[in-house]
Amino acid sequence: MKAILLDVDGTLTNDQKEITPETRRVLMKAQEQGIRLVIASGRPAKGIEKYGKLLEMDKNHGLFLCFNGAKVIDCQTGEVLVNTTMQQDLVTKTLQHLKQFDVHPIIVENEYMVVEDVYDCMITDKGHTFNGFQYEARMNNYLLKEVRDLASYVDFPINKILVVGQPEYLRENYKAISAPFEGKLSMMFSSNFFYEMTSQGIDKGAALQSALSKLGIEAKDCIAFGDAGNDITMLQFAGVGVAMANAQEKVKEIADDMTDDNNHDGIAKALHIFHLYNKKKLVCMHTSFNIFIILCTREFYALHHLIQRILFQERHDE
Repeated sequence: MKAILLDVDGTLTNDQKEITPETRRVLMKAQEQGIRLVIASGRPAKGIEKYGKLLEMDKNHGLFLCFNGAKVIDCQTGEVLVNTTMQQDLVTKTLQHLKQFDVHPIIVENEYMVVEDVYDCMITDKGHTFNGFQYEARMNNYLLKEVRDLASYVDFPINKILVVGQPEYLRENYKAISAPFEGKLSMMFSSNFFYEMTSQGIDKGAALQSALSKLGIEAKDCIAFGDAGNDITMLQFAGVGVAMANAQEKVKEIADDMTDDNNHDGIAKALHIFHLYNKKKLVCMHTSFNIFIILCTREFYALHHLIQRILFQERHDE
């Protein structure tokens, strides 16, 4: 294994947006062994810098993959390895198009997240009601800036348009939102209430292929962790793609394996199993069933994935 690819929200961090001590310990140990960490998120760089510092990625040539792959940065040198911005005419057309829907776009400008009405973005998700603009700005360490009309305001390069909306409304209307831009933009959900729009062809998998190939790291030497729709291409890219127990069903369906959820050190547990398996090559013990499994690589992952789905689904159903 040469690289560990990590989504942030719902994966690397728990529900309190923190990296647990055990997950940090295991990831720090991986770096000591020469394994490179890659944080791959829909967030801008400012929103993942604190996690990079906590993991000391700036001392180990870690990578930040931001805006779902529109920008890739070397943590140690600060070099921007990839920077793909949206076509200006498409930005304007998209922002104009969004006006007919009950959604709230956000764009990033320097230290600001720019919106049209800072008070008009109340979202209810999983029983909690909050201001979506405030949630995103605070989570990513940005200030909020209000303008009268985003479509006429944006005359500078941007990497992404983030669309915020009520979860049910977004599910019912995302196809209509996307329709005029099929084949022109990449569009995907990153949470129940976030729908992201970037340049065509931008996704985590494509960005990882481009960035890691320059470093001599092949997909087969990577393990990836994710939970949401924007993680699917990353899990498909990696030699081993692992879904968190809290992942969306479509993510679990394409994953090679499944681990515990983001509140119970899912990453650390999976890396421990992966390390034991690759070190022993043939023998792995699944303590929950008190059995020894002696299998070859893909057969092991197929059975382990099935066992994990049963175990973690039972816990989430309780």
